[in-house]
Amino acid sequence: MELMELTALELGAAIKKGEVSVPEATRAALNRVSEANPENNAFITVTAEAAMARAEELQKGVKDASAPLYGVPMALKDNICTKGVKTSCASKILGDFAPVYDATLVEKLEQGGNVLLGKLNMDEFAMGSTSETSYYGPVKNPWATDHVPGGSSGGAAAAVAAGECWYAVGSDTGGSIRQPASYCGVTGMKPTYGTVSRYGLIAYASSLDQMGPLARTAADCAAVLDAVTGKDKRDGTSLGGTYGSLLAALDGKVKGMKIGIPDDCFGDGLDAEVSQAVLAVAEVLRARGAQVEHFALPVMEYVVPTYYIIAAAEASSNLSRFDGVKYGWRAEGYEDLTDLYNKTRTEGFGAEVKRRILLGTFVLSTGYYDAYYKKALQVKAVIKKAYDEAFSNYDLILTPVAPTTAPRLGESLSDPLKMYLSDIYTVPLNLAGLPGLSMPCGLDQNGMPIGAQLIGPALGEQKVLNAAHAFQMDTDFHKMAPKGGTAQ
Repeated sequence: MELMELTALELGAAIKKGEVSVPEATRAALNRVSEANPENNAFITVTAEAAMARAEELQKGVKDASAPLYGVPMALKDNICTKGVKTSCASKILGDFAPVYDATLVEKLEQGGNVLLGKLNMDEFAMGSTSETSYYGPVKNPWATDHVPGGSSGGAAAAVAAGECWYAVGSDTGGSIRQPASYCGVTGMKPTYGTVSRYGLIAYASSLDQMGPLARTAADCAAVLDAVTGKDKRDGTSLGGTYGSLLAALDGKVKGMKIGIPDDCFGDGLDAEVSQAVLAVAEVLRARGAQVEHFALPVMEYVVPTYYIIAAAEASSNLSRFDGVKYGWRAEGYEDLTDLYNKTRTEGFGAEVKRRILLGTFVLSTGYYDAYYKKALQVKAVIKKAYDEAFSNYDLILTPVAPTTAPRLGESLSDPLKMYLSDIYTVPLNLAGLPGLSMPCGLDQNGMPIGAQLIGPALGEQKVLNAAHAFQMDTDFHKMAPKGGTAQ
């Protein structure tokens, strides 16, 4: 049995049957991290000793375990708080900061018997679309190490694609789970805003941030979401209600389901190969009995500026807590408190974070608040209404995840505006609080993965996952593995 080729659920089943032990699986993962991480830089921190101790402890309870992912080694993006384990947000300013508490999501995963391998590299404070803005160096795409893995959860996508863990949890503020999943050929899902507690997620833009899984398959993602969803009294934005079992309800039946394809997402700027691969997904689902229609979604032209105004404004507020006083890195040689703030932030934050803080501070300033921030909130409401109207006619919406496959390292950072525009298909879901999933659906002429995005109505995770599961039942794109090297 080649452990690293199993899905998370397959490994969980093998552990339950006694075909493989938890320590054996954990050791295999740590060995793979040792081999792959020097090349792809997916991990910032590897907790090898703690992982093996946890594996030995869990092995004693295998017979009594009921969770489908019990004993399965996984990893977390480095902006999710883990008690006593370095949590840096890939920034110099946090230094070796180790939280004194676990995020709610971490507590829930531990209750389900997870084994934490370590913390994953990312764009600094989740600000970026390529995972190149990390203080710890760029993450590299396992499919071609001269290409980016996407961002900001690039370390999570790269780790899953390279077989360093069976699943990972990232955060998604404007596509930061779905876009790297697309670039790295794995499955990633952003759930409905509020279904997963944000307590313990270091904030970028609080009204947009959401945590979710990256794994091989939609079924794996369903199992992770089953473990982490639910009301949390420590997060005022978390939703109540009973979610049921997403995994148990996966049946691959899409007959009669209406799927809308917005023509506004298939115009200028979209690579022909990406368009062709995504539209082919519709044909697979149509063959299973789904109805597919094209429709207009003209709000697409407003989504990128609206998103970046709101996200930058919230980042300006959220990142004001990093001042060198309470925790993290502190500059030396300051004259007074104001000088301490200035020097710590100047030396501690990277260029992209500074750019977004400056933009956010500008749009919140006197004289510009009404012209930019208030107007962006009004447009956000218009965008949400447009999607609500679309879902009165369709069960799901199918779009590309990104206009292109993964660009080469350095290309996007040289043109930040182009990088921002690459988020056009993913940011509307964060603005409207909707669930969305990225799944591999092909390769371009250079052998780089292409992803398709399925979007559901609020709390429509089951529809999204079921359609993705149906597609993966009839195709093998999710079984593709990177061969390494560089693209042609």
